[in-house]
Amino acid sequence: MKPPLLLIGQGSQDDAYAAEFGRFVHRLRCRLDQTGADVSGGYLERASPLLSDSVASLVARGHHRLVALPLSLSRMSDEFPAAMELEQKRHPTLMYDYGRPLGPDPRVLSLLAERLNEAATEVSKPRALEMAGARPRLRAVDTPPADEHPVHVEPGETAVVLVGEGSTDATANAEVHRVSRLFWETHAYDFMTVETAFVSVTPPGVPGGLERCRRLGAKRVIVVPYLLFAGGMLERVWAQALAYGAGHPDLDIRCAEVIGDCETLADVVIDRYEEALQLVP
Repeated sequence: MKPPLLLIGQGSQDDAYAAEFGRFVHRLRCRLDQTGADVSGGYLERASPLLSDSVASLVARGHHRLVALPLSLSRMSDEFPAAMELEQKRHPTLMYDYGRPLGPDPRVLSLLAERLNEAATEVSKPRALEMAGARPRLRAVDTPPADEHPVHVEPGETAVVLVGEGSTDATANAEVHRVSRLFWETHAYDFMTVETAFVSVTPPGVPGGLERCRRLGAKRVIVVPYLLFAGGMLERVWAQALAYGAGHPDLDIRCAEVIGDCETLADVVIDRYEEALQLVP
């Protein structure tokens, strides 16, 4: 039997994020069950199940070696190794190997391109929020009058703002800038530009990214969240875009969805898991 895969989340009290994280863990469990590999998920803080509970459950089921994979788009922070070291002290027989964060994997960039294209081809543009299932969903910031057809905007007149979470770690922020450049050159080369912004902690914020696009002459801006799952972080992106759009009604601002729970993302995680297994002596 293969070592189990332990997905580690940062932790959030947001129900929408926790629900999507749980669905993604279930998807991987179904995928890897065919190979005899167990899958579990745990959070570092602020959400259930906690990492300590998930590790204790795996050890109780007889697993003493596992692959720990941070479910993160950015580099692994010091919190993850510290948390796993603590678990090893609690369970002296436990051994673990790390899987690489998802990062700017070509398939992740392709998923971002899908979300960008979905937003770019959206015809219906109700103002602000509409209900999509159990959570609000933003289609676009501004809305033309009912009797006015949407103005055609060429890709070359459309800019993109890629929005990362923001961190006190300068290297993590630089990685988001790198992703923006890779995304522009590989999937968004027809667009005017791909600017970088952050939800919090470090500038520029979403309004700053939108303002730069406006000054460059963009007629339309599509905000693409560089986030895995929906939740409070995504709503903050939408709120910042809405606030900016309210003061700039001449600029067509649209917001894309997050990457989300999907088979392609599961493919990336499974590849990281298999890669870590190959490094086990």
